[in-house]
Amino acid sequence: MSRELVVDIHRMSVEKLPKFEMYEQGSQIRRSVKSVKANIVEGYGRKRYQREYIRFLIFAHASCDETKDHLETLFETGSLKEEDLYRELHSRTERLSKALSGLIKAIEARSCQASPPPNE
Repeated sequence: MSRELVVDIHRMSVEKLPKFEMYEQGSQIRRSVKSVKANIVEGYGRKRYQREYIRFLIFAHASCDETKDHLETLFETGSLKEEDLYRELHSRTERLSKALSGLIKAIEARSCQASPPPNE
C-alpha cells in the first residue's frame, strides 16, 4: 500500500499542483509519503528486534499522519483542485494508517505473549 501511495502522491504533486507548490507543499508531501515506506522497510529489516521494528513502524505511522495533513492542506488551500483525486488519496492514506496501527498492535501483543512472566 505504501509503495503505491508513494508513486501516486508523487505523480499528483508533479502533475496536478501549481508550479509554486512544487517546491513547498509538493516537496513536503513527497518527503513525508516516502518516509512512510522507508520506515516500514527499515523496521522490517530490524524485525528480529521487536522494539526496533515497532519503533520504525511508529515513525511510519507518524509520517503517514503528516502526509494526510499535507494532503488536506493542499486541498483546503485550493492547490489540489480535483476533489475526487483528493478523496481517493485521503482514503488510501487513512487505510494505510489503520493498517500500520493494526500491525503495531499485533506485534506488541505477540511481544507480550513471548515475554516470560516477571520473577516473584
